[in-house]
Amino acid sequence: MKEVLDAPTINRSINRIAYEIIEQNAGASDIVIVGIKTRGVYIARRIAEKIEAIEGIHLLVGELDISNHRDDKKVASDPEGSVIPTSIEGKNVILVDDVLFTGRTIRAAMDTLIEFGRPSRIKLAVLVDRGHRELPIRADYVGKNIPTARDEAIEVRVADLDGEDVVRIGKI
Repeated sequence: MKEVLDAPTINRSINRIAYEIIEQNAGASDIVIVGIKTRGVYIARRIAEKIEAIEGIHLLVGELDISNHRDDKKVASDPEGSVIPTSIEGKNVILVDDVLFTGRTIRAAMDTLIEFGRPSRIKLAVLVDRGHRELPIRADYVGKNIPTARDEAIEVRVADLDGEDVVRIGKI
């Protein structure tokens, strides 16, 4: 697999996303950041840490397990798999994932999120947008657009989980 994003580039992307979130929301009040398991959670935490450093406001980060809402895999998930540490009613929710591909994961995430309440709005932040949408979904905050062929895979590794920050692309 070919490396397309290294650790400093990933860090700059996360910083840019954090600043864009602050700008578009006129600060960080009423924001709840929710990461889609697994790597979306780690990226969400890093975005929240950056916003906290800039704004001085502690942000709560949720973890979303979308297994029960996926349309491609019928897998039983842990009923306690999602952790939303505060009410999302009337809040601006920033949904975070590592890669945006067909849009099906995001659809499942929104279905799962709505079970926790009705946010004021949901915005999407992704580290990588690789194209090939099957649903009318787009990211509001994108770290990097990486055009891919359908037979290519994107591998995202995060230091907290995998020991390194890197994004690679290669044939399946």
